[in-house]
Amino acid sequence: QVQLVESGGGSVQAGGSLRLSCTASGNFFRLSVMGWYRQAPGKERELVAVMSDGAPTHYNDAVKGRFIISRDRSKNTLYLQMNNLKPEDTAMYYCGAPSAGFGGWGQGTQVTVSS
Repeated sequence: QVQLVESGGGSVQAGGSLRLSCTASGNFFRLSVMGWYRQAPGKERELVAVMSDGAPTHYNDAVKGRFIISRDRSKNTLYLQMNNLKPEDTAMYYCGAPSAGFGGWGQGTQVTVSS
């Protein structure tokens, strides 16, 4: 049973930075596609950034140039470096791999950005 654990969220002022981490048990990091997603209150979950083996990383236009996704398979960890945060980035952030057919989600980590 794969378990995803997100961490690193918090409350910051606009313009600040956070680094999210996602660790996973099992064979999650053998998947070729994985990414970060977020869900704000009253909104649907949306893609933030996704990375695929042998393909360029893809970012939501709203975060392009500010967020960087990276992965360290030796540590079974997926990262999201978030810079120049904006109030509209406020959401619960999740790692996952729905494009690879993996339907599980962790508990998420809350990011709150104040103006």
